Amino acid sequence: MLNTGKIYGINGPVIYLKGNTGFRMSEMVHVGEEKLVGEVISLDKDLTTIQVYEETSGLRPGEEVVATGNAVSVTLAPGILNNIFDGIERPLEKISETGGAFITRGVSVDSLDRTKKWKAHMTVAVGDELRGGEIIAEVPETHAIMHKCMVPPHVQGTVTAVAPDGEYTIDDTIVTLELADGTEKKLSMTQRWPIRVPRPTNHRFPASVPLVTGQRIIDTMFPIAKGGTAAIPGGFGTGKTMTQHQIAKWSDADIIIYIGCGERGNEMTQVLEEFSELIDPKTGNPLMDRTTLIANTSNMPVAAREASIYTGLTLAEYYRDMGYDVAIMADSTSRWAEALRELSGRLEEMPAEEGFPAYLASKLSAFYERAGMMHNLNGTDGSVSIIGAVSPQGGDFSEPVTQNTKRFVRCFWGLDKSLAYARHFPAIHWLTSYSEYLTDLGVWYQDNVSPKFVDYRNRLMALLNQESSLMEIVKLIGSDVLPDDQKLIIEIARVIRLGFLQQNAFHKDDTCVSMQKQFLMMDTILYLYKQSRALVTMGHPMSVLKREDIFERVIAIKYDVPNDRLELFKQYKRDIDTFYQTVLEKNA
Repeated sequence: MLNTGKIYGINGPVIYLKGNTGFRMSEMVHVGEEKLVGEVISLDKDLTTIQVYEETSGLRPGEEVVATGNAVSVTLAPGILNNIFDGIERPLEKISETGGAFITRGVSVDSLDRTKKWKAHMTVAVGDELRGGEIIAEVPETHAIMHKCMVPPHVQGTVTAVAPDGEYTIDDTIVTLELADGTEKKLSMTQRWPIRVPRPTNHRFPASVPLVTGQRIIDTMFPIAKGGTAAIPGGFGTGKTMTQHQIAKWSDADIIIYIGCGERGNEMTQVLEEFSELIDPKTGNPLMDRTTLIANTSNMPVAAREASIYTGLTLAEYYRDMGYDVAIMADSTSRWAEALRELSGRLEEMPAEEGFPAYLASKLSAFYERAGMMHNLNGTDGSVSIIGAVSPQGGDFSEPVTQNTKRFVRCFWGLDKSLAYARHFPAIHWLTSYSEYLTDLGVWYQDNVSPKFVDYRNRLMALLNQESSLMEIVKLIGSDVLPDDQKLIIEIARVIRLGFLQQNAFHKDDTCVSMQKQFLMMDTILYLYKQSRALVTMGHPMSVLKREDIFERVIAIKYDVPNDRLELFKQYKRDIDTFYQTVLEKNA
């Protein structure tokens, strides 16, 4: 018999029940006549507190609340990819078919299609001993991804029956196990998993392989590892969402989970339209074939916004358990923190800095800690990388969400308003950003790109730092008083900024750049610096060097050298040598 209770008080999305209801912490409940979805968030002997994931207007004291007996969970089975869900894994397309463009209250639809038949190939036989996580069937979920149906964690037994290869719904029994206590366990393609509980793994690997995004300022200057964490903070209009779009489109992750948490509806529409039109460069199929969108826009109930982050994480961990590399785009964690603040206020908890709850830091750390490169229960290796956008009010990086996020991420891509207004994209500022993964990934760069890669990157950073110091002097007394060697540093830094760090998302050869091309671009820029410095040392003034067009030509490499014609870089080295000889001859 399911426990029930009566509503005593209502405060926005928070409702109270008097007396001992018998409900359990984090249990999912149905509220009122419309069966609104809620979750138990506080219990004592006299009062039960529930947060409701839907609009509560019209609810009355005295209406019944019914427990479900289970925690708030998601359904894990084929059909997750190429889909768009709300914050508690309800498919928005199905909801729109029944209730129109806006989500109606109390709408009850299955998370996944229970009537569709999937072609399954069984990978176990009668008599096999199976443990949690082991793969029992393979299902082509999309053209790009093979879905691996697994034994739920914490279940083990001996196979007593296996269905033949064929087409099955996600609820059909495909394998039967005999457990240690002699009972029978029927396994289908479906698992249920509570969103707030991390899925178990064997162990975590240290960071050693980069998540290659094709974006030069990320891959070369501030890399993120597979299984790593990164934050993209920036004020309004600095390009947080667009940077995440670029990473989602071009990174070498197998699967993308895009969580639109409290973002504007038109932004999520843009993601939907773009991703459905985009062709995946890996497979030639639509990008949506390996993407799931979780849309909890700013006009949706605030409590569901808080849950949407965990829903996305659980879906990501499920695909990680199959051995895939998953990248989560959380846009934005500030809106999620604001949902925490609103709920905390309604619960009358003691506020901390700027009204955020005192447990903001622990919630953020628990979220980012679920990232990692893991050795799974079934012997495969997979990763979950989390890239969270942060929207500090007024672009103030000293506010609590940004500061607490910095404590738990190892990669910080600080977006700069002045760069964005100057149309320099990605607007990641090289002086405020950092990556702690650089040393961990050094061996990978050495083995897969070039032994000189990290040294070249450090030399570019040193030039940019020198330029920053020199620009302070230039602002005070102008550039004319600088010696020529310092004028050269400013000129080469301009080449680095415009020719390397700035990237055009709408240019076919510049939107995504291979690691090899990134290295050759650095090599060419540093070779130009070496030859120019030699000329300056011989006494040739910068005014003479700038008369040649070599600096502009090197800036244009990003457009002029196609990604599949890297041999053209040799010609640029020859052009730099010609420039060197020309200056010598003209000023002999």
